Amino acid sequence: MKVALVTGASRGLGAEIASALARDSWAIAVNYAHDSKGADNTVASIEAAGGRALAVRFEVTDQPSVSAGVERIGKELGGIDLVVNNATGPQRAAPLLDQTWDLYQRHLDFFVKAPFLLLQAVLPDWLVRESGRIINIGSEVTKVGSPYDAHYVAAKAAMVGLTRSWATELGPHGITVNLVSPGWTPVARHEGTAQEEYDSHTAKLPLGRMAVPADVAGVVAFVASSAADYITGHDFAVNGGRTYS
Repeated sequence: MKVALVTGASRGLGAEIASALARDSWAIAVNYAHDSKGADNTVASIEAAGGRALAVRFEVTDQPSVSAGVERIGKELGGIDLVVNNATGPQRAAPLLDQTWDLYQRHLDFFVKAPFLLLQAVLPDWLVRESGRIINIGSEVTKVGSPYDAHYVAAKAAMVGLTRSWATELGPHGITVNLVSPGWTPVARHEGTAQEEYDSHTAKLPLGRMAVPADVAGVVAFVASSAADYITGHDFAVNGGRTYS
């Protein structure tokens, strides 16, 4: 059984991705930083469906914590075959004059530093095995240029660049690196959003409905599968047709 590490998998999109991969017979390392109850619920849901999962607490932006987490996964589940970089920190839109560099740095830590630390932790083993797979969770914001969110957009755009560069460098070693870029996909943290905002967003979409986490998780599962063995460096937009490239 191959092993997938899904970061930020205690709830929302990460939990849905973890469950989708488990249904495809991956053993799942459910990473979380704070929400132990949510991580346990994700594990319990996977196990109830006949899958195998382990909750692993570590901070994805801290190198010693990442190393310890990867080591534990190796001992309890086996060597990691797939890393899904889904974890994110708090998100807060703000006008440019109210933004601080700290906002930019925090997003860069989650969307550049964390994937980098995880890659370095698993890469020695992957180079020996000449296999491995990375799926970064990006965002449509890199194409639509959302206002008041330059800190978030810039960090997600950096993730596009590292995906392409890693794909080029690691392809000769049998390692694929791809990006799945959702549009607005409501999860629990969006509770309380006014219906007018949903209606305004849906009006921009050719498919005429909001995304649900399963829409994104299904694409992640495809990119993780053997059907995507010959795809690398690609950005999969999952946004109901809001963008086409």
